[in-house]
Amino acid sequence: MTAFLLIWSPKKWPWPELPDFARRVKSGEAVADTWGCGFARGILPGDRVFLHRVAAEPRGLFGSGYVTRAPYEVPDAAYKRGYRLCIDFVYDWLVDASHEVVIGREALRVHPFSVQTWDAQSSGTVIKPIAEGPLEKRWTALTGHRPSPRLPMATPADSPVATPAPSAKASSAQAADDKTAAARSRRAEATTPPARRGRGAPVR
Repeated sequence: MTAFLLIWSPKKWPWPELPDFARRVKSGEAVADTWGCGFARGILPGDRVFLHRVAAEPRGLFGSGYVTRAPYEVPDAAYKRGYRLCIDFVYDWLVDASHEVVIGREALRVHPFSVQTWDAQSSGTVIKPIAEGPLEKRWTALTGHRPSPRLPMATPADSPVATPAPSAKASSAQAADDKTAAARSRRAEATTPPARRGRGAPVR
């Protein structure tokens, strides 16, 4: 399992739902979310993510979770490449970073946390192993031990492992599924505020 950093700048990506999300996570609900992951394609289901608030106080780590879906392309005309990469994950801890964080930015300036680039411009940065272990230990001490949420089984779409070529019948069925998924994606994009869609995306 690898840990990755997800960046949130309230100045660029307003998040009005955060207080409600934090309340639901605190109550024990398995809250799922989607986040831009920059150019990172090596994130796998089961990997760890930590959310870091930047650009405005209070700065620091304020949430964590486990990836449930590997990076996938979401059409977005705002990008030169025509899409952005996103991951799905479920929170195991989250606080309202408008008022507090779990580990403040100053606490991350000491060794071994200081070896990590915390103020990254985009999400998807790997947390170095030398910092990951102590971070998990400190995180557990501050938030308590919680069992990992049940994660869905990885599918070929979520994993880079090669699979045999599908039959003509399977290809036809997959094409229909892709068409349905694309329609759902367009509906989701149409109903999602632009600022929310950009949260966690790399700065251009």
